Amino acid sequence: MLRRQFSLAATALVLGGSALAQSPAPVATAAYPAKPIRMIVPFPPGGGTDILARLVANKLSEQAPWTVVADNKAGAGGTIGISEAAKAAPTGYDIVMGQKDNLVIAPWLYKNLPWDPTKDLVAVAHVAYTPVLIATASNSRFKSLADVIAAARAAPGTITYGSPGNGTSIHLSADLFEKAAGIRLSHVPYKGSNPALLDALAGNVDLLVSSLPSAMGQIKAGKLRPLAVTSGKRSSSLPDVPTIAESGYKDFDVSTWYGLFAPAGTPASVVSSLNARVNQLLGNAEVKAAILAQGAEPQAMTSAQFTTLLKTEYVQWKGIVEASGAKIE
Repeated sequence: MLRRQFSLAATALVLGGSALAQSPAPVATAAYPAKPIRMIVPFPPGGGTDILARLVANKLSEQAPWTVVADNKAGAGGTIGISEAAKAAPTGYDIVMGQKDNLVIAPWLYKNLPWDPTKDLVAVAHVAYTPVLIATASNSRFKSLADVIAAARAAPGTITYGSPGNGTSIHLSADLFEKAAGIRLSHVPYKGSNPALLDALAGNVDLLVSSLPSAMGQIKAGKLRPLAVTSGKRSSSLPDVPTIAESGYKDFDVSTWYGLFAPAGTPASVVSSLNARVNQLLGNAEVKAAILAQGAEPQAMTSAQFTTLLKTEYVQWKGIVEASGAKIE
């Protein structure tokens, strides 16, 4: 059930084969881009979304006449930045790096959002997906996920974990893990990935539940010990780290994704041009390596395929949010 509902890899198969191979050829758009493009980043600097957004913006800007400038507009679980993108002029000069949290989960957490992701935005280009990471400080008493489970069963509710925020896909992934393992952890929500990471490193929380891009730097530095990833297969970036499924919870498979969106009404020629340029970028060996180094897996799609993914998960995660009881006060 978990694999059928939550696996991004399975969704990609439904979408049909190799997305990169189906990417449209570049569309000639005479006047586009005629000026810098603003890429809204709806989270603070340093988090997984920000890291990938700046990588894409910088790489796109290396080829004239493209100039893409990242602009952080954080707040309210990423919905402030999405709101700004949704109400921007549909010209292709205001785009946003969205992800599962603020596009398919936030609408079920926040009341009266002034936009619908399936109606007020255009899915331009999928960039990458990543499993969620369960980790702990390198000097922690926990050496494996089995250690965490044993401790949680011995003293329910006493093991704490930090996440980027209440109701995020990362928090909900941890909630699904608790249910699968039959344990109870204590959730400590933070306002973003970095504060949670810092408290985990300091030992103020026992565990960190995070996106891989947000944690890779500290893993490489030897300060953070990865215990498990939530995807159905091991991460290319952390091949020695087991999955939750390998740890005894068969078919557990949860991932999140990142991609570019534009306001509804953006000309199809502009969407095609952006999609082709991003997909071309994702096919570059240097860019692939850079994304993998951050703990994410590059994955290109056509705009139509990305739209299908958005709409499918938008419906799926309504039930997950409701079952978790997560609320935004």
